[in-house]
Amino acid sequence: MRFAVRLLISVFVIAVCLHIGKKQPTLAGLIAVMPLTGLLIMVWLYQDKPGDFETMIKYAKGAVWGILPSILFFATALFCFYKKMPLWIVLCASFAVWLAGAFVHQFLLK
Repeated sequence: MRFAVRLLISVFVIAVCLHIGKKQPTLAGLIAVMPLTGLLIMVWLYQDKPGDFETMIKYAKGAVWGILPSILFFATALFCFYKKMPLWIVLCASFAVWLAGAFVHQFLLK
């Protein structure tokens, strides 16, 4: 039941962001990357492991450094869109750059 509630909340956040994006894309972009997702995950992690600050520290550390691969993803997408590339190329290129950044992220945090 807990998983279903978490899933519904997550889907709701994405659906609201998509709806806003149809009228105000820049606001939707801000909402999509705001700490709301991080906040939800922190609350859920803490509920699952109350008082386990080591898990919370590791999560927060991963999130802070995880911002860099995300920036690379969106910077690549922005560059590709400026070049008027098709969506599938934009997504593939952005994901490839993010994936490379994610591997470096995991390597450096171990």
